[in-house]
Amino acid sequence: MNLKYYQVNPESSLGLLSIEEMEWLTDQSKGSHIHELLRRCILAVLNSGSEEDNVKKILAKYKGFDVRISWKKKGIIFELINPPSAAFVDGEMIRGIRGQISAVVRDLVYSKTLLEEGGVSSLNDNDMITDYVFKMLRNTHSITQGKVPNLVVCWGGHSISEEEYLYTKDVGYQLGLRKLDICTGCGAGAMKGPMKGATIGHAKQRVDDALYLGITEPGIISSESPNPIVNHLVIMPDIEKRLEVFLRLAHGVIIFPGGAGTAEELLYLLGVFSHPDNHHLPLPIILTGPESSRIYFDKLMQFIKNTLGEKMIRKVEMIIGDPATVARRIRQGVDDVTLSRLEKDEAFHFNWRITIDKEWQKPFVPTHESMAALNLSKKQPIHILALQLRKAFSGIVAGNVKPSGIKLIEEHGPFVMKGGAVLKHLNELLQDFVKQDRMLLSKKSYKPCFKIETS
Repeated sequence: MNLKYYQVNPESSLGLLSIEEMEWLTDQSKGSHIHELLRRCILAVLNSGSEEDNVKKILAKYKGFDVRISWKKKGIIFELINPPSAAFVDGEMIRGIRGQISAVVRDLVYSKTLLEEGGVSSLNDNDMITDYVFKMLRNTHSITQGKVPNLVVCWGGHSISEEEYLYTKDVGYQLGLRKLDICTGCGAGAMKGPMKGATIGHAKQRVDDALYLGITEPGIISSESPNPIVNHLVIMPDIEKRLEVFLRLAHGVIIFPGGAGTAEELLYLLGVFSHPDNHHLPLPIILTGPESSRIYFDKLMQFIKNTLGEKMIRKVEMIIGDPATVARRIRQGVDDVTLSRLEKDEAFHFNWRITIDKEWQKPFVPTHESMAALNLSKKQPIHILALQLRKAFSGIVAGNVKPSGIKLIEEHGPFVMKGGAVLKHLNELLQDFVKQDRMLLSKKSYKPCFKIETS
């Protein structure tokens, strides 16, 4: 069925919009930068379940797709031109997709409103950035005051093997049996598997209010469409605020096999917890996958030892091939988090206590100049090196899947990084990712977006 035109009334999650907000949406939907942002984000939602992560191919396939937003007295209406047919059943839009479209508009509008109310300068202050993150989450109803800790953040790649994907489902099933909610980056692969598995566990336990929280950002959503299990979608304005959301909400973290993006997430986590104020904060962190993934984790851990030192990974536990044990350890860890928060009279729903330095909150924009300027020398504090390495992986993710990064690579060639021992270890790890087909879904056509020159 090819639908040429479809009108969508937003879900209630969008909330009430002011006249000014509705005028902004309708004005910006006539060909501006915001219109293109809305178009790409909404296309990503409509394209849920796609096996393609090449943004250019996706946009070329749906070049006739467009979004118009009209304003009626009772509210706004989304007008979709040539939407993907997979988003519909017998001519009706799938309800979950309709809800995710509403979430896209809600978060883009509210993010703009917050910036204008506080002034752009307010995001130059640590407390203001964290306050902004909290208000975004509160507006999405993703946090509930007083709810006992039970949210497990699951990280991992979208380009993983079938065996690894099935393993993530098995872990998710065990988490669901223990009535734990799931939060992921909302895409495919290791982001979808835990949620899908948890739906069965939750169903067996008659959990009727399970949370499947997906956290994304405009730069990544175009290539990693939200998976259909997500029932709460949140779009943060950049990767740094997305990463902060994960840590502020997490009561436990599970890391599955992945690629550059997963390495970036792990480095962010370890770097933040290397801060003296965070050393003793309870948070279970488990690396896990099937036996076939052992080499991936071994090489990743060796890279961290070689660059940041063995002390950086002492907080991490590795469990291979045992989903039930993973879930039990996480359940125990979440219970420890609960007791700690009770003893210190701290909020269950949002971890205000984590110290995140301003440098970790500043958005990093990958360009050829900024990537070449990264200081990847060992002659600096470990937590600063961890930040620089996190930025290096962030740039590689941008070059692989983000429209802005892909365009830069096409126009000026790969990002070039030069240096000594640290870059040698980085190059070895990245080449392993390439050999293991962990960069993109289109494995055979992958052309590295990076070039590392070691002295």
